[in-house]
Parts: sequence; structure tokens; C-alpha cells
Amino acid sequence: MGRTDFGDVGEVTKHDSRLSAFGACEEANVAVGTALAFGDFEVEIAGTLTSVQNDLFDLAADLSVPFDESDEPDVVRITEQHLTWVDRAYEHYSAQLTPIEGYILPGGTVPAALLYQARVAVRRAERATLAAMAEFPESTNVLVPRYLNSASSLIFVLARTHNSELGDTMWNPLGSVTARPQN
Repeated sequence: MGRTDFGDVGEVTKHDSRLSAFGACEEANVAVGTALAFGDFEVEIAGTLTSVQNDLFDLAADLSVPFDESDEPDVVRITEQHLTWVDRAYEHYSAQLTPIEGYILPGGTVPAALLYQARVAVRRAERATLAAMAEFPESTNVLVPRYLNSASSLIFVLARTHNSELGDTMWNPLGSVTARPQN
């Protein structure tokens, strides 16, 4: 089995759940960056997404140093300030949208589709972080998965914001079956 050095944690196996969570945060960051690169977003939304990217680096740094309440001030941690910012950003963009009545099919414009893809990458990072917390509860910052959950919601409303002129495409349960011609 392969081994690698993982921040202040030290040497771990390549299948260590903390390393998997770190990697999932990196993947989420790349997905957000890809959306930014191809999205042609308004300056405000681009700035919001860049802030999320910076926070995802903070998250990865947090995961690579075992959590300790008495950390030195220079240790990068996800804090309540991160959560406050992401929740306020969500509320800001969400307030501009019509309420959802059902499930939305991911897609619409290319930038929105890329954001939906980034959103599921952030959700995957959240699940990986929760798995690491289950295995190493004493050394993982409990604010990390909370931030990821909120960031995923924020990215969802940013995708809806980008699609707002086209409108959301709603899921039609069994729609593909009922719309097919019967032979």
C-alpha cells in the first residue's frame, strides 16, 4: 500500500479518510475554478466564487493539521467568520430568486451547468469530510463540513441566478416515460 506525508498529520496511507477529504476539497476547488474560467460571470458573482475557492484552500489546510482548541494563531482554520460569510452570501443571492416548487434539473446555461457540477463536487467533499470526522473525531474541525454544506447551497443559488433569465427546468417525475410515443 502506498503512503504519503500529509501536512502535520504525518505519514498516512493513500486511502486515509483525511487525505481523501483533502483531495475532495481540491477537486471541488478545481470545479469552482473551471466554472470561473468558462463562466463569464458578473464581477460580483466571480468575486463570490473566488472567495469560495480561497475558503476551500483554507479547508484543505485545516484538514491537514490535526484540530486542537489551543492552536497557534497562525494555523489556518475554518471559523465562524467563514460560516457567517457563506450564509450571508447565500441569503443575498437567494433573496433575488423565485421560490422553488419541486426539483430543478441541473443545466441551463453553460456557466450554470458548470456551477451545478461544482456544487456536487463540494457535496462530495462534504461527505468525505464527514467520513474523516467519523474515523478521527478528535482531530477534525466540526466547522469544515458545515461550511461545505453552506457553500454547496450558495453555489446552487448562483447557478439558479445565472439561469434566472431562462428560468429553471423542473423535474417531471416519470416525464421521459410519459412523453414517449407508445408503440
